[in-house]
Amino acid sequence: MNSRPATRRTVLAAAVATAAAAAASPASAAERAGRPGTARAAKPKISLHSWNTRGDWASGKEEGTRATGRDRPAVVFETPQGTTRYKDPHTGESATWEYATWTSPLRPAGIAAGEIITSWNAHTPKGTWLRVELQGLYSDGKKTPWYTMGVWTSGDGKDVPRRTSVDDQSDGKSSVWTDTLSIDELDGGLRFVAYQVRLTLHRALASGAEPAVWRLSAMASDVPDRFEVPASKPGPGRGIELEVPRFSQEIHKGQYPEYDGGGEAWCSPTSSTMILEHWGRTPSKKDLEWVDPDFADPQVCHAARYTFDYQYEGCGNWPFNAAYAATYRGMESVVTRLGSLTDVERLVAAGIPVITSQSFIESELDGAGYGTAGHLMTVIGFTQDGDVIANDPASEDDDAVRHVYKRRQWENIWLRTKRKDEDGKVKSGTGGVCYLFFPRDLSSGQRRVLRDLGVR
Repeated sequence: MNSRPATRRTVLAAAVATAAAAAASPASAAERAGRPGTARAAKPKISLHSWNTRGDWASGKEEGTRATGRDRPAVVFETPQGTTRYKDPHTGESATWEYATWTSPLRPAGIAAGEIITSWNAHTPKGTWLRVELQGLYSDGKKTPWYTMGVWTSGDGKDVPRRTSVDDQSDGKSSVWTDTLSIDELDGGLRFVAYQVRLTLHRALASGAEPAVWRLSAMASDVPDRFEVPASKPGPGRGIELEVPRFSQEIHKGQYPEYDGGGEAWCSPTSSTMILEHWGRTPSKKDLEWVDPDFADPQVCHAARYTFDYQYEGCGNWPFNAAYAATYRGMESVVTRLGSLTDVERLVAAGIPVITSQSFIESELDGAGYGTAGHLMTVIGFTQDGDVIANDPASEDDDAVRHVYKRRQWENIWLRTKRKDEDGKVKSGTGGVCYLFFPRDLSSGQRRVLRDLGVR
């Protein structure tokens, strides 16, 4: 939960809602008005594609990179294609870097999409970083510019630029809002029908370092415009609760103001830490040496620092959290959308907890005790009646993190694209956005569920 008013994420959420509204199939007048009980059972359209096999990497254009590995194929820096001067907008410092690139083929979006979100899993050894760019093809046959979707490194020191999204990217028809590329005005029918993604790997001059990317994902979506989603029936997750560690964001309130000060600002890294520890991954003692020894749960502080987006000025950049998770041994991740609470049940039944993004006023979620314009929590199970068991980091301490939320309330605040705030003003919802973190050593059943949901 991030309470900073009128932040970039707030603007992003508004753009997401606008894109979702215009991308939806024609709706009845009642649906457009958002009256309860009138929502049709229109399904979100979601198309997730990942490059993560040797064949995937071989299909792209390599300029100084090479595809390598069998167990975990990756695209790796091999031969410099030149040098580039980069001035860090957050420190003012300039440095010259060697670079190499990999560019995907033009890929059909699979749907007429209103937005696209990229995410990546990468290894960036000391003195290396990467830029992820996206170019969309419009339904009118024209292309967007190459938009920067993130400048990213796992490091956080003087030897690399600072992790950052890039503001003020637009061609008058589409814009990048922190981590999401959205069509500006969809009423005219313009959509994304295809896209390309480009990786530019950077390293210090003559260092010989080999930054690598083993998973690159793009999720195109078209979510129906709705204040209320169709109710689902309890399904395969009933009576299942996964053992997931509990961490509170609130016990960190006021800690490390340079990383947005803990408390309400740290819902995303706190949730990410819960999932990582569920899979047995945690920072080493050496990794945590910088954390004040008086602070509880130092691994949450670590996650906040290494997901922090210096442009967004917060830890809520979705792909940055996914990329952070993938820095741990054998872990992979994607940012995607799910179309129903049943999809979450299938994942939980397979042993895979889910990090979800939602927004609501206090009266819309019994037992939460707060309202939020945007908040991440972790779904870890379902009661026998199908209600949601969530590790909600917006809790006073670690022991209080486990909550049971009413199924109907929870699914609506997660899946809708529009809502009303306490003053009755129309605001946005994220339309089913989630993070999926998972290890490579999955069971066949777990792989099947992920594959069915577009994650391969």
